[in-house]
Amino acid sequence: MAEEIRAEMVANVMAVSVSEGDDVEDGDSLVLLDSMKMEIPVLSETTGKVSAVAVEPGAVVQEGDLIAVVE
Repeated sequence: MAEEIRAEMVANVMAVSVSEGDDVEDGDSLVLLDSMKMEIPVLSETTGKVSAVAVEPGAVVQEGDLIAVVE
């Protein structure tokens, strides 16, 4: 079952740590966000393969925006 990782707040995308096709473990960092001068790592909540990355460094995400999909 695919897990959609979505933004929990408005933030700037500082770094993307994964690419489509990468294998990830539960707790691996996928993306680093910046909001109000705080760095917020977005972590995988499951073990699987990244099937989509919907953001790139420099982008701004809104609450609920898709960040990545892990299957």
